[in-house]
Amino acid sequence: MDKLEYYRHLIRKVLTNYYELDAKSTDLTLESALIFDERRDHYLLVVMGWEGEERIKVNTIHVRLRDGKIWIEEDWTEDGVVTDLLQAQVPREDIVLAFHPPHLRQYTEFAIA
Repeated sequence: MDKLEYYRHLIRKVLTNYYELDAKSTDLTLESALIFDERRDHYLLVVMGWEGEERIKVNTIHVRLRDGKIWIEEDWTEDGVVTDLLQAQVPREDIVLAFHPPHLRQYTEFAIA
């Protein structure tokens, strides 16, 4: 399996694990959905539903593959998707924390782009 196929597989696995954790929630007013656009390499975990009169729709996780790297666009998980990627031996130079502005990424331990 080449690197990009491995990354696709890993991202699907990690997001599916988070989805299954959400599915065990006792909150029946919110629903989780996995969205995998494998043709364009975008992977999302979305939470939607209602809290009283307020509509809730949140991208909990948004990860994409770009230029051979894993770009974390959005991550509202407690430990972070990055933790799962590092545990799976993804090199830091293949992970971009895209939720940080480009000029600040140089101060992280990860790729800037």
